[in-house]
Amino acid sequence: MATEPTPAQDRHVPVMQDRVLDLMSPGLEAARRAGRTPVYLDGTLGMGGHAEAILQGHPDAVVVGIDRDTEALRLATERLAWAGDRLHTWHGTYDEVGDALAAGGFHEADAMLYDLGVSSYQLDERGRGFAYSYDAPLDMRMDTTGGITAADVVNDYDEDRLRRIIRAWGEERFAGRIASAIVKARAESPFTSTGPLVEVIRGAVPVAAGKTGGHPAKRTFQALRIEVNEELDVLEDALPAALRHLAVGGRLVVMSYHSLEDRITKRAIMADATSTAPPGFPIELEEHAPVVKVVTRGVDKPTEKEIEQNPRASSAKVRAVEKIRASRSKA
Repeated sequence: MATEPTPAQDRHVPVMQDRVLDLMSPGLEAARRAGRTPVYLDGTLGMGGHAEAILQGHPDAVVVGIDRDTEALRLATERLAWAGDRLHTWHGTYDEVGDALAAGGFHEADAMLYDLGVSSYQLDERGRGFAYSYDAPLDMRMDTTGGITAADVVNDYDEDRLRRIIRAWGEERFAGRIASAIVKARAESPFTSTGPLVEVIRGAVPVAAGKTGGHPAKRTFQALRIEVNEELDVLEDALPAALRHLAVGGRLVVMSYHSLEDRITKRAIMADATSTAPPGFPIELEEHAPVVKVVTRGVDKPTEKEIEQNPRASSAKVRAVEKIRASRSKA
């Protein structure tokens, strides 16, 4: 007997929802004080959990939600249909923030959330190939309407290129051994699913390493996912774009899950939070002044209770800024 699909709200627990809302709310309040309709931009709409909380907690706010995953967009749109014309969606990547806002009739947002990485929905969908815990098609595309797959990467990249992406994007110290093993195995039979790839990786990683470093395929799968979706390249462009389209008084919150994402986030934030005045310059001109102030001390992390309720939140790191003046001219 067929079972009904699980509702979106029951398939995903938003990470650090209360803390994220607390960090963004002052931006929405600033819009109200200025007499504007508060605009919340969700750079990774996903299952719509954070967006739903904003829509419910701020009845005058509108949401612009971006996602490259067409199925996630469909599910979130169904979940949030009750919001009517308060919800605007954009199929694309989160570096397209300007286009997404413009499509909804806006130029700036008062609160923004970028919840990075792969979503719980994507991990749980067996046909997507993101997880290494079961055999599935070797895909890993967040946007299944186009682009290369993980199978293309492991079957077509030469050994040196494989080694470089596994080491760089996965921070995997056994990248050379894994790349060599993949090339040797694919010569006999190309990879089409995750199961055989996991076994090849497991055979290439020393047993002792698995006792302290988690699942032996974890880092390689992260590297393949980043490569397939160009995640870090998109993020490098996305954060400066987000800060440009953040209203003065608005808040940007970024939630990352590994050191590569957090490093890019910190660099983008500090570029706008630091004066560009030459050292020793007697007066700081306005065009040199910081554009944002950091409102988190270092990074915020989930509580033990949150991790217990949602183990996937364990590696989350949250950084947030408030825009205090207009963005610097690019001229």
